[in-house]
Amino acid sequence: MVSSKKDGLKPKKDKKAKLSFKETKAEQALRVERILEALDREYGTDYRCYLEHETAYELLFSTIMSAQCTDERVNKVTRVLYKKYPDLKSFADADLEELKQDIYQTGFYNNKAKNIIACAKVLLEKYGGEVPSDIDELIKLPGVGRKTANVIRGNIYDIPSIVVDTHVKRISNKLGLVHSDDPVKIEFELMDILPKDHWILWNIDIITLGRSICTAQRPDCQNCFLRGLCPSAAL
Repeated sequence: MVSSKKDGLKPKKDKKAKLSFKETKAEQALRVERILEALDREYGTDYRCYLEHETAYELLFSTIMSAQCTDERVNKVTRVLYKKYPDLKSFADADLEELKQDIYQTGFYNNKAKNIIACAKVLLEKYGGEVPSDIDELIKLPGVGRKTANVIRGNIYDIPSIVVDTHVKRISNKLGLVHSDDPVKIEFELMDILPKDHWILWNIDIITLGRSICTAQRPDCQNCFLRGLCPSAAL
């Protein structure tokens, strides 16, 4: 285990009880390198997507449905959904009220159903049924923000992208790599800190860490393989 002192971490609590510690850019770069090495050892470097899909538009719709919902529940819904609606046209022609019921279990089904139908229509009418790779085009699609766009870019088109979900936001802050609750700001801060070959992996690995060890309710710092590199674990 690497000690906090050795890694240049000087954690302390400020008056607002938020994480505060000092490190130079060189110390941060070394710590990031060690964090990535540890993640690679623990989880490997293979890309894996937790949302089941066979096509780009399926991943797009699944990611839209994953907002405020677990991937496990989305997968349960889509195993039936993508058989009932086997192509983009069937989604574009779907009855709104029926689709709402089909995706009811994912929550916020009113807006999600509207966006999926509208998105299917735009993809057919403007993009010939193909999901665009350009982020500026992706975020114009109904229900698509930077998070969803980066999921598509990273997993479908292998374009280095950082996906900021709840796990990435929470754990990147706990690691002291970012200091913000704004997903867009976090995305760009991580782009400056992480090497491009780990942009996609960061989301994949941090999701795994957040679900197994560094959970929101009860982080298991004592058994975390990043403990010696995480200033929050020293508090």
